[in-house]
Amino acid sequence: MATQPVGYWSGLAHAAVTRHLRDAMAEVDATQPQYWVLNRVNGGPAAPGRAEVVAQLGHLADEPREIARTIDQLLHRGWLRVDGGQCLHLTEAGEAARVRLRALATEVRAVVHRGVSDEEYVVALKVLRRMVANVEGDGAPDGPS
Repeated sequence: MATQPVGYWSGLAHAAVTRHLRDAMAEVDATQPQYWVLNRVNGGPAAPGRAEVVAQLGHLADEPREIARTIDQLLHRGWLRVDGGQCLHLTEAGEAARVRLRALATEVRAVVHRGVSDEEYVVALKVLRRMVANVEGDGAPDGPS
């Protein structure tokens, strides 16, 4: 196995896990980008503006306008509201959706991690982070902690 290409297996894992999560969210009429936006609007010390959310989440999206469109969908759906200063806030319905999606993501994580100990998972992430750092050129792994 040591000679098998990491790009193939990491790409396959990314595609399979993302597809599984997105399918589960579709069953409750939500999307992964909606979940990202709800978490970001909820997660900072101050209410963010539209441009801030787009800038912070844009790199996760499948295409450049996806986060802006998602914000519009959430405003239309009544899960977000805009205050007089153009900052975004969760509505009660938005917070309820965020909590439901968090529980769903936790369930999906349990399925994905079945048979994988936390220690094995941490080792796998450290290896992938090191490989990314190796090819990015600075030798220091970046990414979520």
